Amino acid sequence: MTLPRKARPAVRPVGEDHRATPFELFFDLVYVFAITQLTGSMARERDAGGVLRGLLMLALLWGTWSGYTWLGNHSRADGGLLRGGMVVAMAAMFVVGLTIPEAWAGGPGALVLVGAYLLVRWVHLVVFAVAADGDTGLRRQIAITWLPMTASAALLVSGTLLGSWTQVLLFAAALVVDWAGIYLTARNGHWRLRSPAHMTERHGLFLILAIGESIVAVGAGAAGRPVSVALLLAAVLGIALAVCLWWLYFDVAAEAAERGLRGVRGERQVMLAVEGYTYGHFPMIAGILLTALGVEGVVAHAGGSAPLGVFSALALHGGVALYLVGHLLFRLRMRRTLGRRRLVAACAVLAAAPLAAVLPPPVGPAVVVAVLAVLIAVESTVTPREEGP
Repeated sequence: MTLPRKARPAVRPVGEDHRATPFELFFDLVYVFAITQLTGSMARERDAGGVLRGLLMLALLWGTWSGYTWLGNHSRADGGLLRGGMVVAMAAMFVVGLTIPEAWAGGPGALVLVGAYLLVRWVHLVVFAVAADGDTGLRRQIAITWLPMTASAALLVSGTLLGSWTQVLLFAAALVVDWAGIYLTARNGHWRLRSPAHMTERHGLFLILAIGESIVAVGAGAAGRPVSVALLLAAVLGIALAVCLWWLYFDVAAEAAERGLRGVRGERQVMLAVEGYTYGHFPMIAGILLTALGVEGVVAHAGGSAPLGVFSALALHGGVALYLVGHLLFRLRMRRTLGRRRLVAACAVLAAAPLAAVLPPPVGPAVVVAVLAVLIAVESTVTPREEGP
């Protein structure tokens, strides 16, 4: 019997077969905006420092998204207390996205960003603690998590006040303290994984959103440029590259990993999710972001007489190589085996970067797409679907 609206509980635990809710997809939209802002900032700076700062910011964003994914894995995110808390977090994360262009410039914008980021983290832990009512072990785990988070917050605020490269160093230290602290306290801890299906689906959906950024990059690079054969070729190659990135994850790897996660229980299952998904998916997301940056550079310079250049070539080839390395680490953790074919492909893509830098812009993505297409063809031919690549 359906409960009257007023009698419905503020927190509704999920079952083993729980899937992502439409509200969680809505929640992800603020992260799409923030990632677009990150890509735009790195494209404007076009140097190694800008890429480093962008990846640091991406790691901070990824940590908050992962936290809310675990929260949604514990209780339904589309109603009651969780929905209210996540709406507050959405507003705060949108402020983070708005202030990303000012994150490293000092001044009030950077302080606003850190303050909004910390609000996202605090709301998560408070709501999670309320949702864990009756689970003493989980509440203790959440209380412990405040320790590395508070230490990380102090480093972030200090870095914002000091500015320049000191800010970068302190932000990096804050990230290490936060991630290492949460990981170490999770071992032999009391986190709960109620739905493996939800965990795998949420990460897959975020990966799709990140790949969508590489498609957006095609449009950003083509903005204001007249249509030409070179521009159309670069755009088609950018779309083909996005399809390859999607295929490599979803055709086999995602299903095989979900079966592996379902095949274990208890603390081992929790740590498999923490290491394989919460931490293991970050190199893939970072690789996609760098790839999008490279694709934007390719499209923006298509048809010109100048070569692609070192920055865009390294972003494109390095991003795809990092994405493939992320797959290697993911498989190594989930299945305890090394994907040799993807390792060879990553090395081939990276080795082609110097050549792409000195040749016309479309050559770089054409080489990358060719390597990935061969990899996909080989895996589709020789790899049984039940084993994964």
